[in-house]
Amino acid sequence: MAADSAEQFCVAEERSGHCAVVDGNFLYVWGGYVSIEENEVYLPNDELWIYEMDSGLWTMHLMEGELPTSMSGSCGASINGKLYIFGGFDDKGYSNRLYYVNLRTKTGTYRWKKITNFKGQPPTPRDKLSCWVYKDRLIYFGGYGCRKHNELSDCFDVHDAFWEGQIFWGWHNDVHVFDTTTQTWSQPAIRGGDPPQPRAAHTCAVLGNKGYIFGGRVLQTRMNDLHCLNLDTWTWSGRINISGEKPKDRSWHTLTPIGDDRLFLFGGLSSDNVPLSDGWIHSVTTNGWKQLTHLPKSRPRLWHTACLGKEGEVMVFGGSKDDLHFMDTGHCSDLLIFQTQPYSLLRLCLDCIGKNATLLKNQIQCLPSKLLQQVLKKITFWAAVHHRQEKKAETERQSQLNTT
Repeated sequence: MAADSAEQFCVAEERSGHCAVVDGNFLYVWGGYVSIEENEVYLPNDELWIYEMDSGLWTMHLMEGELPTSMSGSCGASINGKLYIFGGFDDKGYSNRLYYVNLRTKTGTYRWKKITNFKGQPPTPRDKLSCWVYKDRLIYFGGYGCRKHNELSDCFDVHDAFWEGQIFWGWHNDVHVFDTTTQTWSQPAIRGGDPPQPRAAHTCAVLGNKGYIFGGRVLQTRMNDLHCLNLDTWTWSGRINISGEKPKDRSWHTLTPIGDDRLFLFGGLSSDNVPLSDGWIHSVTTNGWKQLTHLPKSRPRLWHTACLGKEGEVMVFGGSKDDLHFMDTGHCSDLLIFQTQPYSLLRLCLDCIGKNATLLKNQIQCLPSKLLQQVLKKITFWAAVHHRQEKKAETERQSQLNTT
């Protein structure tokens, strides 16, 4: 493979605790960390990796402006073509800063802006929180972080304390709203229901006007409870009673809305510290979980990201295949794609042509120009897939030779 082809088929660097969002036909990845010689190294804060779904190609773009610090555990979400980053953990501790970048730039320049002229009070510093996006608002829940003595409240479970400066660390279950149109922080008055207990490394997803939460960790306990918050009336459901089997306790997993009434749960770290590779679908209509049986058991992930593609596929990027507490070396850079609904007939035809481009090369040139452009992208997509499979197989062969 020529050097320029290898560069063309590059992928975003391995990482965990990063942010990822989908806007249009692209997946955007920022931040996170890797382990180098047992040290946590944060990924560059001026790099934005972009994956084009049609061609399967990654590109890296340098960013400008008021750059966030390099962090892990930040919460990323997109509204109207803007990627918002809140919170996270860096070399100086926990953050409660909010930044955004316009992903639909017409100049090709991605410029960060720190939001400083906001009204209201932002959440206290924290990481490993989650976010619902609803009606142009970012609605944050939970996370692990620090508070001063005069900031302690019922929404905070204390984990540890540094008495000299009266700083406390622990888990949250408070709700904070940032309105992107008015640049205002607020805390809604919860009007009813039992809130989930404080937690971090949980996951959030929106279906309609309901914000769902699943699992997470507090103290030494990992959970498998499901709750939802009505984002119009601000009432909690309490723990939702599930009929039938359900996923085991976990943290560092993902929950992705697929369709109008279903949620896709993937991976995480179990209560007995085992990285998980199971996938489940929760139906709001039947109020039950169903485990997917066809997923590969050899691809566990935790502290990854999961985003919904344009044809209902869930794109899982990065994360670790190891328990980060004990063996923090298994960060990943591959993209796992889970098909949650049948692809369109056009998509199947394009894939078929792309996979068999050599056999069909004479016929491909006769296609109408618009269709030809789509086919050429599919040819590139499957060439990239093939290249990465070959590269992975070669790496595994070298690893086996080295061990023998």
